[in-house]
Amino acid sequence: MSVSKLASSIAESPTLKLNEEAAKLREKGEAVIHLGAGEPKNKAPISAILGAAARLNTGDIKYTPTDGISSLKKAVVRYTEENYDRIVGTDNVIISQGAKQALFNLLYTLVNPQDEVIVLAPYWVSYPEMIKMVYGIPVIVTPDDGKFLPAMKDIEEAVSSYTRAIIVNSPNNPSGAIYPPELIQQIVEFCEKKGIYLIMDDIYHKLVFDGKSCASAYKFTKKDIESTKVIVINGISKLYGMTGFRIGWVIAPKQIVEVMTNVQAQTSSCTSVLLQAAAEGALTGLQSAIETLRLTLENNRNVMMQQLRAFNGIKIIPPDGTYYCFPDFRAYNKNSVELSKFLLKKALVVTVPGKEFGMEGHLRLSYATTVKDVTQGVERIKWALDPTSPNEIYIGERKLVRDWL
Repeated sequence: MSVSKLASSIAESPTLKLNEEAAKLREKGEAVIHLGAGEPKNKAPISAILGAAARLNTGDIKYTPTDGISSLKKAVVRYTEENYDRIVGTDNVIISQGAKQALFNLLYTLVNPQDEVIVLAPYWVSYPEMIKMVYGIPVIVTPDDGKFLPAMKDIEEAVSSYTRAIIVNSPNNPSGAIYPPELIQQIVEFCEKKGIYLIMDDIYHKLVFDGKSCASAYKFTKKDIESTKVIVINGISKLYGMTGFRIGWVIAPKQIVEVMTNVQAQTSSCTSVLLQAAAEGALTGLQSAIETLRLTLENNRNVMMQQLRAFNGIKIIPPDGTYYCFPDFRAYNKNSVELSKFLLKKALVVTVPGKEFGMEGHLRLSYATTVKDVTQGVERIKWALDPTSPNEIYIGERKLVRDWL
């Protein structure tokens, strides 16, 4: 079978592949613990459910404007004003089928063939692949060993005359690190000066811990929404734990939104009105669901940190937010793909290899699950890797004996 060179060059999603492998094992009756998925166990806010139900009850489920229904765009405008202190109009907003599609459409709109896009490691697995899908070139900036924050000098050195954009994700997936305000300020000022687009992936921006907060990039520019190089992507998937609703948005200058609308019109046409109604309900309803989810995640983070500190060889920087932590497992195996496969086979625990995020030797572990899964999952990993742990363990109803250490 013959396929295009571009399509064949795109890597499969490691997280989705792991989800499939875990599902197959569960179908076989295996007691799999999934620490790889960025999907919390919470229910969607009642305001979202009622919003979708009200629309469904009308029976009027038809096409919508390509860039989103007016009422949802107005809700996003209000959200932007309240959380970013930035006045935007509805013509600065486009609604897409998740933040993932929003980012792809944005890159398709901005990037010419052979343009470079700066990606800061560790990075979300899809960034480099999306850039390659629009014939751009991802340029990776990796921090010093043992850190998750890039140096501004390294970012500046990576920029060339071909650089079109820089992608910043803070709090960061996979590390959970929050980029300091001074670093965000430096990046904003540099991008505005150089005429480089700064794409802020803010999908986790309110899911932060220990009383910390995320600095808005808008705070550090004096330019208005039509002239700034700052573009913000957000959505409801992570903020409200509404991962299956697939609603995201972009805040950008009007001309960029217009082109993105053309791109979307020729691909997906529009986003489901039913799901947009749910997103509107989430944004305009009581916001206690966010705090409830945030507190659950913070508690789970604390449990996972306590469990991981029992390891002898692990190095761990506690995450400031998101659903994830990113421990360094190089003391046990420097090849994260091998290690991840080993843990799935021996301990029935799903993890995601750090190689996929641009930092080999690490594993991404998600605490967006139950305390029980966090506790038992890390206990199994310790049993499989750490010689000081007990030699026997029960997984499901089976007693397993470690015979490889």
